[in-house]
Amino acid sequence: MKRPGLKDVAEMAGVSIATVSYVINNTPSQSLSTETIKRVNDAIKELGYIPNLAARTLVNNKSNLLGVLIPQTESGKELMFSNPFYGDFMSAAEYTARKSGYHIMISGADSGQSYAEVARTRGLDGVIVVGMNDDEECRQLKSLNIPVVLVDSYCEASGFHRVSVDDMKGGYMATKYLLEKGLRKIAHVTGHVNDRGVNFLRYKGYEKALGEYGLSTKESLLLSGEVSFEYGCKMGEHLAGLAERPDGVFVCADILAVGLCMGLRGRGVRVPTDISVIGFDDSLLSRTCDPPLTTIHQDVAAKGTEAVKLLINENHALQNKVFPLTLVERGSVR
Repeated sequence: MKRPGLKDVAEMAGVSIATVSYVINNTPSQSLSTETIKRVNDAIKELGYIPNLAARTLVNNKSNLLGVLIPQTESGKELMFSNPFYGDFMSAAEYTARKSGYHIMISGADSGQSYAEVARTRGLDGVIVVGMNDDEECRQLKSLNIPVVLVDSYCEASGFHRVSVDDMKGGYMATKYLLEKGLRKIAHVTGHVNDRGVNFLRYKGYEKALGEYGLSTKESLLLSGEVSFEYGCKMGEHLAGLAERPDGVFVCADILAVGLCMGLRGRGVRVPTDISVIGFDDSLLSRTCDPPLTTIHQDVAAKGTEAVKLLINENHALQNKVFPLTLVERGSVR
């Protein structure tokens, strides 16, 4: 069956095609009677007419589509939503966008494809980038001349809205908490650590706290790889097998920490009796694992909400929103 178009709606409602367009787009400059609007809407409903969003974008130069771009640090891996952080972030972002008449498109990028290219080809009205640390990518995004919000991103390019937490402070808080409990041989399990970014700053916080207690970092206790449950399990097994085990572990994300506890337990190491563990995020996983995870709380949902609001807000003054961190004590630290 042929898909109904504007002409079909106009004929059924007894109006012009232009009038149908005015009703669909709620054009404020056109004064249409309540009766005319009702006839058009009734015809749309009866015919099952669906507006062509692509055509509307060409006419209005507005797609009502926002992009969330998440750099993929693991080539060929499907890790984007294995971490609950992204689910919490996207749930809040999508809800906020939908309530304001926008839709969300989520994307990584294939090898050799830039995020600016993804944004340009999709005709996005605004872009949220999570975890971007590439200066060149940031410069390309800036050339799009659309609003961009950087979340947990540490590229040096200016001219963007930013949403983050103090990641170095969070790493410091977690490590100092373990030290205050009398622990001295503290390992750090994290994702890939470059010369900037979330993992790097949390590591620097870890290093700072150790330094205040006259301790230095030890290469054997610094474990970096994927931010995944599986990698956490592997590192738990590794730590359990060391001749000199750590007595505490600061883990950069709850998903890693829960895996770590599982790996330790599988090798007969008890948490927290033998090794204390502290995570970061305060995701649902931290409250449901055994034992419940002591962790650094960040309001991930508030980050998603704020990022969307910054994109659709008519106030174009650049904002740098830093959300607070708190420590949540549960059962994984003795």
